[in-house]
Amino acid sequence: MGSKALFFFALLSFSALSCLIKTSSASDNQNEQDPGLVMNFYKDSCPQAEDIIKEQVRLLYKRHKNTAFSWLRNIFHDCAVQSCDASLLLDSTRRSLSEKEMDRSFGMRNFRYIETIKEAVERECPGVVSCSDILVLSARDGIASLGGPYIPLKTGRRDGRRSRAEILEQYLPDHNESMSVVLDRFASMGIDTPGLVALLGSHSVGRTHCVKLVHRLYPEVDPALNPDHVEHMLYKCPDSIPDPKAVQYVRNDRGTPMILDNNYYRNILDNKGLLQVDHQLATDKRTKPYVKKMAKSQAYFFKEFSRAIKILSENNPLTGTKGEIRKQCNLVNKLH
Repeated sequence: MGSKALFFFALLSFSALSCLIKTSSASDNQNEQDPGLVMNFYKDSCPQAEDIIKEQVRLLYKRHKNTAFSWLRNIFHDCAVQSCDASLLLDSTRRSLSEKEMDRSFGMRNFRYIETIKEAVERECPGVVSCSDILVLSARDGIASLGGPYIPLKTGRRDGRRSRAEILEQYLPDHNESMSVVLDRFASMGIDTPGLVALLGSHSVGRTHCVKLVHRLYPEVDPALNPDHVEHMLYKCPDSIPDPKAVQYVRNDRGTPMILDNNYYRNILDNKGLLQVDHQLATDKRTKPYVKKMAKSQAYFFKEFSRAIKILSENNPLTGTKGEIRKQCNLVNKLH
């Protein structure tokens, strides 16, 4: 081989090696920029973040016990709609309607206390911790406050810049929809049938507004309802067309209303479920076996509930350089 040919071959080899090094370096840099969701994401940038959130959740629960229900509901209403990105927390603007104002969000509240938690974290680490991570971690700590399992969850989410109000109904099933629709919506997030049954165990705590259940009482009582429970429901919801602004509601679980436990499953097997979806869960052949199993074993309920919450919390998050870290959870940064 001539000297020119050798030189050309060496040049090609060097170029290939350089490209390989550059590609590898770019890949390494990308991995450094976007580690995705990991456990204890803020261990270096804000080591106290998770402790601050936990303490704020504890203090708020001590003063306003219903906040724990809100944190639990938040994670579903945010993460189930395309992405776990705190879009739920955004206020309406001239250009877009807030998810909070949609019918599927009826009865949701305590959003101002998310700002309380955010402000506490900002005092320690300005501009570091996302509202979406605060939303997820407050749900984790709220679940524990209600006597549920402590669920280790990954962090590293960033915040979205737009509301998803216009597509909300495509993702969040209504309480009157068929079990097939509900199963399909959860399956699209990777949550299987036992996971769905476990997540609906959230109805073990909190309350259901009369607006959402009067169709089972008027003009005629749903014959599927337990007659012993109907009397209480009629007492709490005396109007066939209740004022949506009135505080008229029925506790989801009269036995242990402030405890996340498997009593919900015993109730719905006894035809004491308030919503149509509760009744379907206990009667549909696809879900009933898991309802019966969870009614018998709280450990099984907690295991499946924890698994489903993890999947829900990791639904299509924004990480790395996507999205932003909001200064206030109800506004995207450009509005400051």
